[in-house]
Amino acid sequence: MTIEVPGIIGWIIVGLAAGWLASTIMKRKGGLITNALLGLVGAIVGGVLFSLLGLEGGDNILGSILVATVGAILILAIVQ
Repeated sequence: MTIEVPGIIGWIIVGLAAGWLASTIMKRKGGLITNALLGLVGAIVGGVLFSLLGLEGGDNILGSILVATVGAILILAIVQ
Protein backbone atom coordinates (compact mmCIF):
# COMPACT_ATOMS: atom_id res chain seq x y z
CA MET A 1 0.00 0.00 0.00
CA THR A 2 1.43 3.33 -1.03
CA ILE A 3 0.31 6.64 0.43
CA GLU A 4 1.14 9.68 -1.65
CA VAL A 5 0.84 13.18 -0.25
CA PRO A 6 0.99 16.02 -2.76
CA GLY A 7 3.63 18.74 -2.95
CA ILE A 8 4.52 21.08 -0.17
CA ILE A 9 2.11 19.48 2.31
CA GLY A 10 3.91 16.18 1.84
CA TRP A 11 7.30 17.84 2.33
CA ILE A 12 6.13 19.42 5.58
CA ILE A 13 4.68 16.13 6.87
CA VAL A 14 7.87 14.24 6.00
CA GLY A 15 10.00 17.03 7.49
CA LEU A 16 8.05 17.08 10.75
CA ALA A 17 8.16 13.31 11.13
CA ALA A 18 11.84 13.02 10.23
CA GLY A 19 12.87 15.97 12.38
CA TRP A 20 10.95 14.64 15.35
CA LEU A 21 12.38 11.13 14.91
CA ALA A 22 15.95 12.43 14.58
CA SER A 23 15.55 14.73 17.60
CA THR A 24 14.15 11.84 19.64
CA ILE A 25 16.89 9.42 18.58
CA MET A 26 19.63 11.99 19.25
CA LYS A 27 17.93 13.10 22.51
CA ARG A 28 17.64 16.76 21.50
CA LYS A 29 14.67 19.02 21.99
CA GLY A 30 13.28 20.98 19.11
CA GLY A 31 10.10 22.86 18.40
CA LEU A 32 7.68 22.29 15.57
CA ILE A 33 9.40 24.64 13.13
CA THR A 34 12.89 23.46 14.10
CA ASN A 35 11.90 19.82 13.57
CA ALA A 36 10.28 20.63 10.21
CA LEU A 37 13.35 22.51 8.99
CA LEU A 38 15.69 19.81 10.30
CA GLY A 39 13.66 17.16 8.51
CA LEU A 40 13.52 19.11 5.24
CA VAL A 41 17.28 19.73 5.22
CA GLY A 42 17.77 16.15 6.37
CA ALA A 43 15.81 14.97 3.34
CA ILE A 44 18.27 16.74 1.05
CA VAL A 45 21.31 15.42 2.91
CA GLY A 46 19.84 11.93 3.16
CA GLY A 47 18.87 11.93 -0.51
CA VAL A 48 22.39 12.88 -1.57
CA LEU A 49 23.92 10.31 0.80
CA PHE A 50 21.64 7.50 -0.34
CA SER A 51 22.29 8.43 -3.98
CA LEU A 52 26.06 8.37 -3.47
CA LEU A 53 25.78 4.95 -1.84
CA GLY A 54 23.57 3.66 -4.66
CA LEU A 55 20.63 3.07 -2.32
CA GLU A 56 16.96 3.84 -2.77
CA GLY A 57 14.39 4.59 -0.13
CA GLY A 58 12.29 7.57 -1.09
CA ASP A 59 9.66 5.99 -3.35
CA ASN A 60 6.86 6.34 -0.81
CA ILE A 61 6.19 8.36 2.32
CA LEU A 62 7.76 5.83 4.71
CA GLY A 63 10.89 5.60 2.57
CA SER A 64 11.04 9.38 2.37
CA ILE A 65 10.78 9.65 6.14
CA LEU A 66 13.56 7.07 6.53
CA VAL A 67 15.91 8.92 4.14
CA ALA A 68 15.11 12.29 5.73
CA THR A 69 15.60 10.91 9.24
CA VAL A 70 19.02 9.48 8.35
CA GLY A 71 20.02 12.86 6.91
CA ALA A 72 18.67 14.73 9.94
CA ILE A 73 20.55 12.42 12.34
CA LEU A 74 23.73 13.08 10.37
CA ILE A 75 23.16 16.83 10.66
CA LEU A 76 22.56 16.60 14.42
CA ALA A 77 25.64 14.42 14.87
CA ILE A 78 27.79 16.98 13.04
CA VAL A 79 26.33 19.87 15.06
CA GLN A 80 26.97 18.08 18.35
